[in-house]
Amino acid sequence: MTGKILVLEDESSIRAFVKINLARSGFEVIEAGTGEEALELYKRHKDIDIAILDVMLPGIDGLEVCKELRNSNENMGIIMLTARSQELDKVMALDLGADDYLTKPFSPMELVARVNALLRRVEKKNEDGDKLISGVFEIDLNARKFYKSRYEIELTPTEFSLMKMFIKNPDRALSRDELLDEVWGENYIGDVKIVDVNIRRLRKKVEEDSSNPKYIETIWGSGYRWRKEE
Repeated sequence: MTGKILVLEDESSIRAFVKINLARSGFEVIEAGTGEEALELYKRHKDIDIAILDVMLPGIDGLEVCKELRNSNENMGIIMLTARSQELDKVMALDLGADDYLTKPFSPMELVARVNALLRRVEKKNEDGDKLISGVFEIDLNARKFYKSRYEIELTPTEFSLMKMFIKNPDRALSRDELLDEVWGENYIGDVKIVDVNIRRLRKKVEEDSSNPKYIETIWGSGYRWRKEE
């Protein structure tokens, strides 16, 4: 699997480590040492598939870069690099539109596995057919677009994969483990709370009142269920 990856990391040794391992796996890597440089590089490389962003940076930090990239491109995959003590930053990054995060230190195998799993969600090719419909919701699988009452709602690659799974499994309780396996990959070893953060973000886009959800129902102690309209 190949793709163009933007790596934003101010520590040159870590940046070199990431670049070498991604290049060995066949990825094209673009490097940035500051948030400002990363945003300038994105202007020249609109075809970036995935951005890997360190959180702690001088000047414009990784969270701000994440926000700017997500506002510019809903289809780009974003992985944040965080320290073990940056628990709040992990949640903030996911709320701002990141798809995943890696905690330093991480292994080359884990890095490449996360990138490959996210790239599968980013890829535009889809073999599931043309459309999925559930009440006022419609997913165009070929164009990778999502609609509510014929109005398009922009989704990140992770949100799109979650919605596809929900609509394909109406009225079925889906555990967090099932959602992790399907969306993040069976070998994902991160925190299960990544599911809850993405569901919260998704509810803000599809529900009339995200605090009183009508469609994405919480199954306490288990997971979530898509409530299909009659």
